Amino acid sequence: MASGTSLYEPEPQVESGVDRRAIGVLLANVGTPAAPTAGALRRYLRQFLSDTRIAEVPRWKWLPILYLFVLTTRPQRVAKLYGKIWTDEGSPLLAIGERQVEGIERRLREARADGEPPFHVALGMRYGKPSIESALGRLRDRGCARLLFFPLFPQYAAATTASTIDMLAKQIRRWRWVPELRTINSYYYDPGFLRSLAASIREAWADGEPERLVLSYHGVPKRYIDNGDPYECQCLETTRLLVQELGIDGERVISTFQSQFGREPWIGPKTDATMRELPQTGFRNVDVACPGFSADCIETLEEIDVENRGYFEESGGERLRYIPCLNDRPDHLDALTDLILRNTREWRR
Repeated sequence: MASGTSLYEPEPQVESGVDRRAIGVLLANVGTPAAPTAGALRRYLRQFLSDTRIAEVPRWKWLPILYLFVLTTRPQRVAKLYGKIWTDEGSPLLAIGERQVEGIERRLREARADGEPPFHVALGMRYGKPSIESALGRLRDRGCARLLFFPLFPQYAAATTASTIDMLAKQIRRWRWVPELRTINSYYYDPGFLRSLAASIREAWADGEPERLVLSYHGVPKRYIDNGDPYECQCLETTRLLVQELGIDGERVISTFQSQFGREPWIGPKTDATMRELPQTGFRNVDVACPGFSADCIETLEEIDVENRGYFEESGGERLRYIPCLNDRPDHLDALTDLILRNTREWRR
């Protein structure tokens, strides 16, 4: 050790143009295959369905099913579904995520007061690319000694929020210098989020209100809820708060759950069954929104706007209007930015 150098001397705050007071914000989402092909889907589904948070089944029982049956048949079918929603920008979820990063980083830059540390924002996917590992590396290279981890799932579920936190922990446990960490676990109750949801629905209703508004959330096995997952309660609370924000009769709104996979019981009512039943009970003009998704993806663009539209029309429905996710709406990005600023207030002093 050089003479006069203290073992406990703090590292310089600014070194080689890197501000080591910087605050990193890692936005996380589920992920997307790299292309709408069977090969890309096989790689993506292998990673996705190998997650013990997704398939809470003993490995000895699940892995033979996964490799011998699921991965030999499902990729071809799912690739065709992705092909229906793929755009010139590629995966809708990834393209929207990149716009969310750009918009939030710009807002954080504009909100920064003199003398406050800078923000750097990165996007990481739980499955596929850009990975959480690569996003963490970019933030570390920019000197971020403080990290806000922000999974973009309004309602907490072990299969989504907890799984992304698992991956975060797996990556940073390899680091010698772990950053100061904070996580936003859910934001279903946030006023800005609810105002943005309500505004998107009111804008759709400028062309006329439906007979029923269906709020479709991603489903989970009932066993997960029985074991203590708060997801179902948070979804139903989102519905209650949104109805309150809209100022409408709650009888006009139906909460449903989509995307069931496998044979065990899942929470309900099921979205596809509801789409078949509504026209038969006299409701032929229906709007559908998905308040559990922060960005449009295959579950909204294909499963709701294509597959479930088909069920509705086959059963006699006349108009199903899908109200897009909040995506990169300015009021949505304002709400997400406000959540980030509130959760980093102490770091900015």
